[in-house]
Amino acid sequence: MNYNREKVLKAKEMYPYGTRVELIELCNDEKDMPAGIRGTVVGVDDQPALLMHWDNGKSLSLLVDKDNFRKLTEQEVLAEFGSSNDEEEDQCQTM
Repeated sequence: MNYNREKVLKAKEMYPYGTRVELIELCNDEKDMPAGIRGTVVGVDDQPALLMHWDNGKSLSLLVDKDNFRKLTEQEVLAEFGSSNDEEEDQCQTM
């Protein structure tokens, strides 16, 4: 494996821990990994590949240069999980 420090650093910058992504297509055929599935980045290795925790419980990595995926927007993430800041503000206003 040819380690490319610049590619690894760029991947870590673009996809820090906690980044949510959506799979478009894998470079190979994997069972139970349909297009549209979402997951959370938990790290970046030296390939660089994104170490993932998928919403279906799988931990298959994404190859940055080979797999097709996209980073979720902030609005999409808020829609998935709701905004806890709004709830905290509401609680503070009612106290």
